[in-house]
Amino acid sequence: MVKLTGLKKIKTAVFISGTGSNLKSLIKFSKIKKSPISIDLIFSNTSKAKGLRYSNQFNIKKKILSFKRLKIAEIEILNLLKKEGIRFICLAGFMKILSKNFIRKFNGKIVNIHPSLLPKYKGLNTHIKAIQNKDKLSGCTVHFVTAKLDSGKIILQKEVKISKKDTPTSLAKKILKQEHKLYPAAIKKIFN
Repeated sequence: MVKLTGLKKIKTAVFISGTGSNLKSLIKFSKIKKSPISIDLIFSNTSKAKGLRYSNQFNIKKKILSFKRLKIAEIEILNLLKKEGIRFICLAGFMKILSKNFIRKFNGKIVNIHPSLLPKYKGLNTHIKAIQNKDKLSGCTVHFVTAKLDSGKIILQKEVKISKKDTPTSLAKKILKQEHKLYPAAIKKIFN
């Protein structure tokens, strides 16, 4: 009798532009037995992304492509994703906007984490905006990626209290801690 093992994990690529702290939390999450994903590719639009070091640390393939010529870069990425059998993409501090065409090709299979309680404060400088507007709460959101910036269907959110002493930097640190928990939880929710 053949013993059936669990379903194979979904091959996933993580797109980064910076330190890769969310990437690291996703890699750790992918290593647990109940995780629905495996991280098989790290992609960055810059060789300066500190998060690329996790490629060597965890033995994950990496690819760096400049986005100066967007169409060419995206064709190259799509070919690579196909070759590697990637079926899911997590954007984690990826500071480039993907084209409608790219998003359409991966429709419903790209998620992003954003440092605000969407639909509030799409785009950049979310912590500065929250503090300037004297908000009591901020937080983070994991959502599906659509052609409209930070506008896709929300998967999960986590609120973070803003104290009177918070600066954009201290608020960013508090929210980032929650992002590391929220992203894996949102992925579990998608695949369960």
